[in-house]
Amino acid sequence: MKSIFRSLSILFLSLSANAQSVKANNPIITDQYTGDPAALVYKDKVYLYAGHDEAPKDFNFYKMNEWVVYSSSDMKKWESHPVPLKVTDFAWARGDAWASQVIERNGKFYWYVTVSHGTIDGKAIGIAVSDSPTGPFKDALGKALITNDMTTHTKINWDDIDPTVYIDDDGQAYLFWGNTVCHYAKLKENMTEIDGPIKKIDLPNFTEAPWIHKHKNWYYLSYAYQFPEKIAYAMSKSINGPWEFKGILNELAGNSNTNHQSIIDFKGQSLFIYHNGASQPDGGSFRRSVCIDKLFYNKDGTMKRVVMTSEGIQ
Repeated sequence: MKSIFRSLSILFLSLSANAQSVKANNPIITDQYTGDPAALVYKDKVYLYAGHDEAPKDFNFYKMNEWVVYSSSDMKKWESHPVPLKVTDFAWARGDAWASQVIERNGKFYWYVTVSHGTIDGKAIGIAVSDSPTGPFKDALGKALITNDMTTHTKINWDDIDPTVYIDDDGQAYLFWGNTVCHYAKLKENMTEIDGPIKKIDLPNFTEAPWIHKHKNWYYLSYAYQFPEKIAYAMSKSINGPWEFKGILNELAGNSNTNHQSIIDFKGQSLFIYHNGASQPDGGSFRRSVCIDKLFYNKDGTMKRVVMTSEGIQ
């Protein structure tokens, strides 16, 4: 019996030592709460753009007034840059620095953001521009690109959120966005005007957070699915569809009602960037933290389910 207890004790100590040796790389941003990550690969660096969750401990809704940017050349060490953009930089907006994305074209950086409009009821999409990926950025239009009265597929006033932009191989740029309805439209080459009608894509249980990326010959449209949110995705041979639903890509975080993804390739590795509420003691749905895990593809082009880990990228 003593030998059994001794063996169990040795096993327990061994397991404890191994557990202590695991390095937790997630969340990757720990100096402040961040949510809705969007990543841009530019000149051997990744630039990570996110909203700043400022809600105090007992405040149970989003308090977001600015967007932040970090950069990394190895996805492990992240440099924080001065705040490049605030809601107050848009004179026509009245608040809410919600989800956004930055994209580069012809040496300029265009930042598509979600805000609340000052005079038109509901959420709106604005554009800021800069000559540098770290800013400072300024309002590119002096008005909103998309307002709630431009979309009529649903009666809610928060359906014009979560913009994401993709420039196709032929140079045509597209804007995708939405809540409960996935909208999309072409952009003119100047990146600040819609070119043609606003269309919608029918996706099962679409909630919000569309993201477009391409791998080999497939286009992928991932999005927040149901509520609380998982991430699901569809595939197509064309950015204009038809889109075939492929299922769940990332499960519920459990500590955040929302999930918001960004998918990139960097130095030969596919990466899934997201947020959860893991940072303690006060993390949660309104005090989120950005994390990164690896993404893998099957031979048929479908994506393997992404598992959230504490280890992150080793």
